Amino acid sequence: MIELKSLACGFDGKVILQNINLNIKNHLSILGANGSGKSTLAKAICSLIEFDGEVFIDSTNTKELSLIDKAKTLSYIPAKLEIFDSFITVEEFVLLGRFPYKKNYFDYSEKDRKIASNTLEFLKISHLKENIVSSLSSGEQQLVLIAQALSQQSKIIIFDEPTANLDPHNSKIIAEHIKGLKEYHQIILITHDLHLASYVNNPVVFIKDKTTTLYENNFFNDDNLEELYDVKFNSLVAQYD
Repeated sequence: MIELKSLACGFDGKVILQNINLNIKNHLSILGANGSGKSTLAKAICSLIEFDGEVFIDSTNTKELSLIDKAKTLSYIPAKLEIFDSFITVEEFVLLGRFPYKKNYFDYSEKDRKIASNTLEFLKISHLKENIVSSLSSGEQQLVLIAQALSQQSKIIIFDEPTANLDPHNSKIIAEHIKGLKEYHQIILITHDLHLASYVNNPVVFIKDKTTTLYENNFFNDDNLEELYDVKFNSLVAQYD
């Protein structure tokens, strides 16, 4: 369980979120308009940005966790792949997910390599393992990001706009993987894609005016969506079914 107490954060003197109090018992989708603070909230949960207040995971304050323990607990998947090495292969990139488990000054173990290999097989991208990551399509890169997160074996995986740069075919593939991973991980999904959010079928937190409202159910009805987004809706259907 993730618990947020009086969380507040912002950038350059601008308040983005304030006085956020949430109990995230299991899976969650985070929705809201552009600039409302969706990614900011996720990055605060992961301690990727500074924030006031407290974040607890299973009753442990994240500020008391080491970087290694945080990496074993949380994985954050950004919307777009950005790599520091233009020549890194898929296999090497996925192995980086095993870094929290690697002994200092030693190479990755056979166990690490097996986990990375199994993850590539699970996502059906083993045939790409020797490819340079930067040469892949957007859909393939998104699968590689997921593969690295899965090899990290963290309890919580946060997806930040996972289908933002994808065509409908690849969006469906990613949507199916996200929904399937709910069986093994706590999934937090940030998205503008209401079809994806409806398909994944998590409780929803909607961010507006620097604060959050939690919808355990009944979020995806026309009246509610029209009020929150100020546009006309007509029977939203999860297109990935």
